[in-house]
Amino acid sequence: MKRVLLAVLPVVMFAAGAEAELVGAPIPIGVGVAQTSNVALFGQEQIIGAKIAEKYFNKQGVNGTPIKLVTQDTGGDEAGAINAFQNLISKEKVVGIVGPTLSQQAFGADPVANRLKVPVIGPSNTAKGIPQIGEFIGRVSAPVAKVAPYAVKQAMKQNPNIKRVAVLYAQNDAFSSSETVTFQETVKNLKLEMVTLQKFMTTDTDFTTQATAVLGANVDLAIISGLAADGGNLVKQLRQLGYKGIIIGGNGFNTANLFPVCGKNCDGILVAQAYSPEANNPTNKAFVADYRATYKKDPPQFSAQAFTAVQLFVEGLRKVEAATKKKITQLDLSVVRTELNKALREGSYITPLGEIALDKEGEINQKTFYVSEIKMDAGGKVGKFVIVK
Repeated sequence: MKRVLLAVLPVVMFAAGAEAELVGAPIPIGVGVAQTSNVALFGQEQIIGAKIAEKYFNKQGVNGTPIKLVTQDTGGDEAGAINAFQNLISKEKVVGIVGPTLSQQAFGADPVANRLKVPVIGPSNTAKGIPQIGEFIGRVSAPVAKVAPYAVKQAMKQNPNIKRVAVLYAQNDAFSSSETVTFQETVKNLKLEMVTLQKFMTTDTDFTTQATAVLGANVDLAIISGLAADGGNLVKQLRQLGYKGIIIGGNGFNTANLFPVCGKNCDGILVAQAYSPEANNPTNKAFVADYRATYKKDPPQFSAQAFTAVQLFVEGLRKVEAATKKKITQLDLSVVRTELNKALREGSYITPLGEIALDKEGEINQKTFYVSEIKMDAGGKVGKFVIVK
C-alpha cells in the first residue's frame, strides 16, 4: 500500500534555553460551498463562519498542529459541487470536507466523497436522506422535519384563528421540495386546511401568478420554501398585491441577505431556526464576540453551522491522535480519513448550536430550536432576527 503522508515542516531551533519543536504543516480541511451563483448569499456566510472557527481553534490547533481551510467554490449546481469535491479530495488531499451549501448539491457530490472514503459534514443540508447517502456522510444541520413545525405552531399562537393556508415552494431545489412536504404534513396534523399549493423556480423573478392565487384563496397563512432571492421577491410581491396575513419562511430565509430583497416587506416573517446568538456556552460566546467585532451584528445560522462543522473536524482529529498515539502528520491520509469519520460519531460537542452529537449514521442529535420574527427598521433598510420567547 502506497504511504501518503501530510507534509511536515523541518525542525525549528529556538534561542538558548528553549526546546526544539517539530511543527507539523497545517492539516488541510476542505470547505466546498457556493461562493458564486444565486446561492452565494448562503455560501459567503458559511465561509465567514468557517474562517472564524479556523482562527479560534488554531489557538491550540490539533494538539499543537494548526489546521488550514482549503476552500473551493461549488457554484449553485450539482456539477460545480462534484468538481469542487473532486479537487479537494484528489488535489488538495484534505482530511475531510465541510459542504456543500445545498441539499440538491449534496445528493450529487456526497456520493463521490463517500466512494473515496472521505468524511463530509453538511453545514446546511436539511433534506430528507442526506446521512443515508453513505457511511462517510454526516451533517450538523438538523433535518427540516424537526425544525419547520415550530414556525407553524408559533404562527397559530400569534393568530389562533388561522384556518386557511397557502403553501408555496421552489420545485427545482431538493431542499425546498423536501421542506415543503414537512410543512404540508404539519398543516394537516394541526387540522388546518391547505387551500392552495403553488410552485415556482429559484430563477423566477415574477410571482404574479402565485401571489394572485394566494389572494384569491383568501388565506390566513402563507408558507414559503425557497431561497433568499426568489423567496424574498415572492414575499415582496405578495405584500405589494395586498396580502395581510402571516408569512412563514423556510430555512432558505435564515439569512440577513433576505433583507435587501424584500425590504420593509420582510417585517413580521416567521422563521424556525436551529441557532440563536443567545445560546449560553463558552464556544458560542467566543464565536458571537468574534463575529460582532468584525461585522457589527449578530451571526446568522449559516455561519454558526459552518463554524460547528469545522469544530467537529478539529475535535475529531484530536480524538484520532489520542486513539492512535500518533500525530496526524505521521499517519497515512487514508487512515486519518477513516479514523476521523469514526471519531466524529463518538461523544458530544459543545458548539454554537448548543450540545450536539452525531449518531452512527451521521445524523445530528440537537435538542434546542428557536423561532425568530424578522424586524425591519422604519426605512426598511436594516433588519434583524428577534427570537420569539
